[in-house]
Amino acid sequence: MEKDAMNVEQHAVQTVELVYDAITDYGISVLGALAILIIGWMLAGWVRGAVRRALNRVGHVDETLKPFIANLARWIVLIFVIVAVLNQFGVQTTSIIAVLGAAGLAVGLALQGTLSNVAAGVMLLVLRPFKIGDFIDAEGLSGTVVEIGLFTSELKTADGVYIMAPNSSLWNKSISNFSRNPTRRIDVVACIAYDDDVDGAMALLEKMMTADDRVLGDPAPATMVAELADSSVNINCRCWVKAGDYWGTLFDFNKRLKAELEAAGFSIPFPQQDVYMHQVTGNGS
Repeated sequence: MEKDAMNVEQHAVQTVELVYDAITDYGISVLGALAILIIGWMLAGWVRGAVRRALNRVGHVDETLKPFIANLARWIVLIFVIVAVLNQFGVQTTSIIAVLGAAGLAVGLALQGTLSNVAAGVMLLVLRPFKIGDFIDAEGLSGTVVEIGLFTSELKTADGVYIMAPNSSLWNKSISNFSRNPTRRIDVVACIAYDDDVDGAMALLEKMMTADDRVLGDPAPATMVAELADSSVNINCRCWVKAGDYWGTLFDFNKRLKAELEAAGFSIPFPQQDVYMHQVTGNGS
């Protein structure tokens, strides 16, 4: 009995020693891994900021590329941090590469949507359909481009709403860029009555456009009869302005058209119908 008790006590001591050694060894490894992870995460953020500041000091780097390069630098640092954390637990670098290679296909299939966003972001930066500051419309998704990232792009709508759009949703759609060309054409329709002098109204409207300093001389402003509508003769006023002057000029012309026409004696008709009443005499029944 005494011998059995001694054996049990000896096994207990050995178990405690093994647990203590495991806690000591793995505890140090866990603490070291946490320290590496925390420091590495902070370092990645610092590297991203440093790269961004360095690119800001370089004048010829496009604004569209700055956030992409800065985020790419951050992810590179994070990859090295993850490798260092795994190495802290005794995982060899060659084993890491083998594991990554074996799991690459599975990860690619599981994250194909995310990877497609990365590929779409690269294509957006290479082909450059838009850049930061451009106002775009991608089949209903519209706004001013704020940033193009690795996975998503940030837009700001005209009424100040923030939009985060996956890069693939922009790349797979037709994109209309309203800021890319330096000039834009304005088309405003003015309606006059059929009894009014069409040539006089066209001359008045053309003079109004020519007198505006925002209207470009080449191509020259022009007016043309666009439609003989049910209740009016519709005159199209066409001119070209700088892209930045588009909305202001358009809104001003919409107001000035009415004032100029009415001041010159032209009438602006509204839809109307003439109804004729015929009296039908009966047969006396």
